[in-house]
Amino acid sequence: MNRSYAAQYSAAKEPGFALNRTVCAMLAALLFCIMIFSSANAQTPAAMQDGVIALEGATIYTVSDGVIENGTIVFDDGVITAIGTNVQVPAGAERVDVSGKEIYPGLIDGYSRMGIYEIGAVDMTVDINELGRFNPNVTPEIAFNPESRHIGTARTAGVLTAVTTPGGGLVSGQSVAMKMDGWSWEDMVLKPGLALIVNWPSASSDNYEDDLLELRDSFASARSYHKAKIAYEAGNASRKDVDSKLEAMIPVLEGDRPVVVEADELRQIQDAITWAGEEEVDLIIMGGRDAHYVADHLVQKEIPVIVTSVLTSPNRQWEPYDGRYSLPARLHEAGITFAIAGGSSAPYAFRLPNEVGAAAAYGLDADEALRSVTLSAAEILGISDRVGSLEVGKDATLLITTGNPLEYSSQIEQAYIEGRKIDMVDAHRMLYEKYREKVDQRVNR
Repeated sequence: MNRSYAAQYSAAKEPGFALNRTVCAMLAALLFCIMIFSSANAQTPAAMQDGVIALEGATIYTVSDGVIENGTIVFDDGVITAIGTNVQVPAGAERVDVSGKEIYPGLIDGYSRMGIYEIGAVDMTVDINELGRFNPNVTPEIAFNPESRHIGTARTAGVLTAVTTPGGGLVSGQSVAMKMDGWSWEDMVLKPGLALIVNWPSASSDNYEDDLLELRDSFASARSYHKAKIAYEAGNASRKDVDSKLEAMIPVLEGDRPVVVEADELRQIQDAITWAGEEEVDLIIMGGRDAHYVADHLVQKEIPVIVTSVLTSPNRQWEPYDGRYSLPARLHEAGITFAIAGGSSAPYAFRLPNEVGAAAAYGLDADEALRSVTLSAAEILGISDRVGSLEVGKDATLLITTGNPLEYSSQIEQAYIEGRKIDMVDAHRMLYEKYREKVDQRVNR
């Protein structure tokens, strides 16, 4: 031990060691600046709703029950208590005149790295992947960064709920629905453990069959563990040591939690459907580039699809240029239950309305387009009791806009999350204001 300290002291006198210390100091300073910059662009979380609020005179798009012209929506303690045209507003309520405006449910990003990805070039701000290939016990909410600057830019674009999803390995972990406002990750969790995430192996890989065997073995181990646990609890077997990874698989095996399989290629989707039937687990396809080729099978098995990256080019030379733009329309026409998510990137979560707008421009009915990022997404992911539509008893998580939030020309003037009035300033707005002032100063010289 003493020789080790002496060696370190001797090395500390070498020129290279001093240079390393200088580099480390510079890196530390850089990271400190990044943290300060990120915090400076983070919005102040809203206070809890402390009284009844009534929004009056707007056109209300409930999604679940049509459109209400010149309607009123009342919410208290974060929950919608009344909605309609002849609503009795409680005495003492804060009445907000929103005549001429439109009210929509907050949008849901069903596939996101929000809160676990900040700056790609700085590794310590990226916490998507865990070591190893089998990590069903990973819960990304505990690593969620409530100070992320991407939260503000997403919610001012209408995204009020993000499904933060881990990545890497074969079994990545569990996704979680996060509210886009709060002081800590505990404040922001809407619902944990939405689904188990499986990265289906590439069918073109030389290791494809081996990877599938590994996946089946992992589920077989989980089933054996589950049976042993049941036997012990019934007094028919000796105690078995707790395994946190296998323990996390039990809700899936019992049918309480679906499996989201990331799969795009036709063979991947077909094999995933077969595998889910053999394992008797509830399946959701995420990605789904080739889902329309097996539409009948998906409809028969009642398997929903979360479509990702609408705004992208086709992957094959023989496919039409609008293959991805028109995919949601084709899924809807085939009768497949689907939602639309973006490309998972937290910095680009604010582009979700553009992804859905492109689908609407290429054949998807406008009402279905809105539903794909509100109620359909909520139903597929098991959070429709809280968000996705404007109904009595659901969270007052909504948008006040000048028009359809999927339209590029519409402005989102105010958002509420669980009845809390959200700070609508974000990093993009701050930069806009800064450089508008620059232009004004030069014009007025």
